[in-house]
Amino acid sequence: MLTTLKTAYTDTRADDLAWALGRDPLPALALLDLELSGAKLQLRLLGASHQVLLEEERGSCSETVACMPGSSTPLPLGVAKRLGDWEYEFAARVETLGRGSFAGRAQELLALVADHPQGLAGTFPGSPHAFTAMLAQRSEGQVRWRTWHAYPQEGSLVVTRTRVGVRTPAAAL
Repeated sequence: MLTTLKTAYTDTRADDLAWALGRDPLPALALLDLELSGAKLQLRLLGASHQVLLEEERGSCSETVACMPGSSTPLPLGVAKRLGDWEYEFAARVETLGRGSFAGRAQELLALVADHPQGLAGTFPGSPHAFTAMLAQRSEGQVRWRTWHAYPQEGSLVVTRTRVGVRTPAAAL
């Protein structure tokens, strides 16, 4: 699903993004509710980037990647945590692209997510290449999502990937 977000583009730099687990739901400009083999997932586009809410029989998880005033946790390159019976893994990277490459990559990503039944993308008014996009899936007992946060004025694309799944007991390895 592709939508135009009804807000001013305020995410000005990739460096302003922060990461948090366990935050309460924040006001969303667009959302997509998904049912993935018993897991309820809500993809949320915020004025300041994204939030994912996961609810399953074993528990719940809330991930926020956004410009959060007062946040002391910058966007990490990687995180691995145990959340009850789950393993949570998060990774982020920043791609820096030239103007032509950036426009092409933005179009590819928006096309990928726009018509995907488990995808949500929102463009910000004023620039067709200022967007946040999310894509989710469930496979092998794990829920995964990827996100893209575009900053055309600096040619930066922040790419994240997350995996949440049941912990594998050491004896099973």
